[in-house]
Amino acid sequence: MLKLENVSKFYYNKGIIASGFTKVNVELKIGEFVAIIGESGSGKSTLLNVISGLDSYEEGEMYVNGKETSHYQEKDFEEYRRKYIANIFQEFNLINSYTVYQNVELVLLLNGYKKHKIKKKILDIIDKVGLTKFKNTKVSKLSGGQKQRVAIARAMVKDTPIIVADEPTGNLDSESAKEIIELLKKVAKDKLVVVVTHNIEQIEDVATRIIKMHDGRIVQNIEKKKIKEEPEITESKYHNITLFNKYRLGVRNTFNIASKFLLLFAVFFFLSASILTEYASFQMSEANTADEGYSIAFRDLSENRIIINKKDRTYFTNEDYEKIKQLPNIDYIVEDDIFIDEQVPIYKDDMSLYGNLLDINNFRGDINYGRMPENDSEIIVRINEEHFYITNRLEELLNKTFSLQGIGGNYNNESTKDLIVVGVQTYKNAGHYDCEFYVSKNLLNELRNDVNKSYSNIKVLLNNKYVQYTVEPNDNVPEGKAIVDDEFKYQFRYNRIRNQPIEISLNNIYYEEVLNLSISNTYTKSNLKRLLGLNEYDSNRNKIFVNTEDYNKLFNKPSYQSSVYVKDVETIDETMNDLQNLGINPKKVTDFKVNQGEASLRIIKIIKVIVTIILIIVLFFISYLIIKIILKSRNVYYATLRMLGATYKNVRRILDIELFINSTLSYIVLLLFIHLVKTNVIHLEYIAQITEYIGLIEYVLMYLVLILISKLISRKFAKKLFKNTTINTYNEEV
Repeated sequence: MLKLENVSKFYYNKGIIASGFTKVNVELKIGEFVAIIGESGSGKSTLLNVISGLDSYEEGEMYVNGKETSHYQEKDFEEYRRKYIANIFQEFNLINSYTVYQNVELVLLLNGYKKHKIKKKILDIIDKVGLTKFKNTKVSKLSGGQKQRVAIARAMVKDTPIIVADEPTGNLDSESAKEIIELLKKVAKDKLVVVVTHNIEQIEDVATRIIKMHDGRIVQNIEKKKIKEEPEITESKYHNITLFNKYRLGVRNTFNIASKFLLLFAVFFFLSASILTEYASFQMSEANTADEGYSIAFRDLSENRIIINKKDRTYFTNEDYEKIKQLPNIDYIVEDDIFIDEQVPIYKDDMSLYGNLLDINNFRGDINYGRMPENDSEIIVRINEEHFYITNRLEELLNKTFSLQGIGGNYNNESTKDLIVVGVQTYKNAGHYDCEFYVSKNLLNELRNDVNKSYSNIKVLLNNKYVQYTVEPNDNVPEGKAIVDDEFKYQFRYNRIRNQPIEISLNNIYYEEVLNLSISNTYTKSNLKRLLGLNEYDSNRNKIFVNTEDYNKLFNKPSYQSSVYVKDVETIDETMNDLQNLGINPKKVTDFKVNQGEASLRIIKIIKVIVTIILIIVLFFISYLIIKIILKSRNVYYATLRMLGATYKNVRRILDIELFINSTLSYIVLLLFIHLVKTNVIHLEYIAQITEYIGLIEYVLMYLVLILISKLISRKFAKKLFKNTTINTYNEEV
């Protein structure tokens, strides 16, 4: 069955060659119970490791069932161990976190047996070694003798023709040792049992052959009982481990040792959090740089703002606004969007605030101080909570009258409005101190006239010639008439100016308006007071005065341009299509933005990619070193898997599953943590801020990177496990 011819084993360590054993010649048969004895260092355990295929040899030839093995690679020895060898170790080499049943089951799972088909076989073997009542007990809670019984049961269930045992009674008391020898004697009837021992007295009565070694050589080979007829050799049957068994062992190994699981979980949590935080920070920098652009025409360059006007160039009606509000992605509408981009001051005494005028109907949130407005002269101020006025001068702000002046560049007394601040809402935005003034819709409509004046061009057609004169309203002028400076008469033949037609036309980017009037009178220095009620002639020279109602016809117009704000920027293009179907021209305000940071943006994108790649590589090696230390604490476990028949591919797949579960669970917890931060259950402002710049695609990519890293770590560690012979891996120090 097993024959060694001049077999030698050498060890190489730092240039020094040491001999394990030299020129061993021995032939062993099925049915023999072989005892190998000798003092420590004589080479008996080394010989046993070579016989069992746990270690290689450098010289001679070992025949197994008549076949040479000197050409065997590690894969060949793996197959040899699976077919022929079952090991029993002095240190038991059991999985302490497994039960008795799971330890015996493990060898069958690794060798391709299906779980439901092996239960009876396992229970029978456990019963034979007398451990039925302990079948669901963890091995760590057993005595030494009981552990060795489990090891024997594991060897028996594999059903191989050769069983090798290294000092199986070395750590046991005499009574337990006697029971173990009896068990081995029963096993030896149709198998080759090779036992290394220091205590020949324990085994002398059952041994059929005693081999004594000294200084790496066999000095005695006594055949106490001749085996006349070698029984038929039956190789152990095995299959490749099933996918289900790989997952079973992977899941079992993930959770069987709490400390290991928590350490691996912590490593993967740190790994995923580091990558995600770094990437999110660059995303935020990239977004901030992209937002650093400017527009000459528009101040508010929010991504969710769309500027709209009608395709037929007419003004918006209430019906138009109602249709727009019905669209699914519309958050709110700013009818007079010119006020969004026009900052105006409100002031009193030594206090002044600058901000935008907004419709009170678009006010969101709660008031922090004061109350809601009740009439057109009352307003709400929205201001940064870090603003000086909020913390130190609130009493000077609330319920105080402020003046609003300068809408559209007009600074005359008529454009001044007195407003009472009755409510204050605060917000937090470091470095941003602009205000928002929420006023009534009626006030906005009134102020729109001033805006239209500032953006309009007025021409006067007088005596068939266009001239540039100032037009002003005056209640003393009859409707449909105009009173002009007496100096204008020189433009007409015979100075006949009265009852002459005068056309006043206005145009701006939104609309055109024409007033057709007739000149009813002219004013001079002497009659200015009587005709128009004005005193200063010099300041009113070369002006055209018309009736106030006529004048208002030029400027009192509905909105021709508005803005809509969408709820979801991701679907803004769909909203623009919906608006076009309503006969509206939509334009994203960001299309008018000139980005000064294009070069900076490109640099940030390049740096983001480079730094992310470097970080992933660095974190991979750091994580590998830490995980290697954690997993090396279980070197005996993985070496045991090899001894029981697990191949490199098997071990790697089990490791893949274990690290996959750890990394996935850690990532799920990280996502839950981010959700709690975003919902303000956990208050971490910076994390909440940067994660706003991470979308679903980034989260998926980060997860795939994490899984890839876990697989690379698994592959690298598995390769290291199989780099050396099984016994060297087993003996490697943690």
